[in-house]
Amino acid sequence: MSAPESSLPRAAIVQRAGEWDGQEQDRAVLSHDDRFLRRKVLTSDAGLRFLVDLAATTSLNAGDALLLADGRRIAVVPAVEELLEITGPDLPRLAWHIGNRHMPCQIEATRLVIQRDHVIRAMLEQLGAQLREVEEPFTPEGGAYGHGRTHSHAH
Repeated sequence: MSAPESSLPRAAIVQRAGEWDGQEQDRAVLSHDDRFLRRKVLTSDAGLRFLVDLAATTSLNAGDALLLADGRRIAVVPAVEELLEITGPDLPRLAWHIGNRHMPCQIEATRLVIQRDHVIRAMLEQLGAQLREVEEPFTPEGGAYGHGRTHSHAH
């Protein structure tokens, strides 16, 4: 039987990459979707169960850390995910079509990377994209109006 949430170590503070010394006591490997949270019980690589209890829903990025109330620091590490690599002669146009569908997209100089989706895959094939299934950490571009993801188009 699992310990109740009230007895778990609690993390209420996010330390952003570059704001801490990089000396973690443990790490939590999380998918892109799992790195968007407010309140959730997580398990670290070493098996520590802890409660993330943030004031607002937050997007965590590679290099961020969760600070436990007792001072221990849990580094956030992106998990390997099943993704779709997109290449081709007109990446800006392909990126526009992906963005127009509000798909998270990792933008690099020679490729785009998205989560696998059969509908978007078919659209990209019609547009002449070259596609390859890959498995790697997913770190898409963050929102323009806030740190990481945003909930709406409110300005």
